[in-house]
Amino acid sequence: MTETVVVYAGLGVGHLAPMVELANLFPRHGLAVTVVLIEPPAKPPSFAAAVSRSMAANPRITFHVMPSPSCHSNVPELIRAMNAPLREYLRSSVPSARALDVAAELGIPAYFFQCGGASHLAVSLHLPHVQAEINASFGEIGDEPLLFPGVPPFKPSDLPKAALDRNDEMYRWILGMFERLPESRGILVNTFQWLETKALRALGDGACVVGRPMPPVCCVGPLVSRGGEDKKHECLSWLDAQPEKSVVFLCFGSMGSFPKEQLAEIAIGLERSGQRFLWVVRRPHAGEASLSGLLAGRHGTHGELDLDIDELMPEGFLERTKGRGLVAGSWEPQADVLRHRATGAFVTHCGWNSVLEGIAAGVPLLCWPLYAEQRLNKVFIVEEVGVGAVMAGYDGEVVRAEEVESKVRWMLESNEASPIRARVALAKERAEEATRKSGSSHQSFKT
Repeated sequence: MTETVVVYAGLGVGHLAPMVELANLFPRHGLAVTVVLIEPPAKPPSFAAAVSRSMAANPRITFHVMPSPSCHSNVPELIRAMNAPLREYLRSSVPSARALDVAAELGIPAYFFQCGGASHLAVSLHLPHVQAEINASFGEIGDEPLLFPGVPPFKPSDLPKAALDRNDEMYRWILGMFERLPESRGILVNTFQWLETKALRALGDGACVVGRPMPPVCCVGPLVSRGGEDKKHECLSWLDAQPEKSVVFLCFGSMGSFPKEQLAEIAIGLERSGQRFLWVVRRPHAGEASLSGLLAGRHGTHGELDLDIDELMPEGFLERTKGRGLVAGSWEPQADVLRHRATGAFVTHCGWNSVLEGIAAGVPLLCWPLYAEQRLNKVFIVEEVGVGAVMAGYDGEVVRAEEVESKVRWMLESNEASPIRARVALAKERAEEATRKSGSSHQSFKT
């Protein structure tokens, strides 16, 4: 009987892609695999669409969607409530640290998959120790750089917003989750050795977990979408008509959207830059993107068929930029766009999936972090690996048109950006090497 690996995915469409890519590794080694998903209580159309696409594209993977109780309005409660149905599913067939309880009860080896990078993992594992030492909220200690093992210095304001208040419920839950990770048999990380050498060394040396043994850390990345859908998307046909490395691609993830004022500034900046662009626009929403917002159905809409792009843009913008710009209000095949010969720069929210897809495609990054650990990713991208630059003003009320104009033009045309372009080209080569049969990630997964 073939052994089965169960991959228990976290909430949100953004977690699905790397989980599916991880799941694809197991059949290559003779193992069956099932991806277990939690359906968000609000049942957003984007979730069903993303699962359908994944099922169609990955016939070797079994998908099991567990309906979630509608009475739970926050993430910790929902994760705890899912223990019982997960236990019953595992018993009948054979993402959080709460799953460790279920696995231990049933005698099943549990491994944790870190969808983010090793640098984020290093910070998260060391955070409980530092939090106990300072005995204050990170939001109260100013912006003196913090020194954590294996990562560049970063400001407290680069931490996820919830971490700035030590009494925040989500933050307490996250702390508890990472405190329990060393209980797992091992940690799989969506990265590769060359990209995060310092963080991986700190993790391997046990420097991030104080006074406790650290389980093995295994690099399995970059796990990125393979793209190449059967039906060619219209945006790819548009890219076919553009010169090589001439287009800036703007996409801010499944939960990334802006108020109309910010959309107008982006539009004006793109128009003034004179550069070609492909821009994915989401419906403006109230408040900051968050997992709680996802539960309520406010974020994560990939297919916004009724979105009126013209109404969101400055008057006449679409007509004036016709031919050199394309604005899309629906899901775009990001991996295919980034791999296209015409794409020369990527304005990104710095979600780890997007970071890896950009690196794997050899496209330099313009960092515009929005939420979660994305500011930490920004620090790593710019200060550690050198494959991107920062869109100034991201941490204020609005990024001005002048910044969009100048930074887009700089990345696509300026000789000053040549070191970044060269560095990301090298990173692409190293990413390809890591996933070959003789590569570091392939060998690490086998062991």
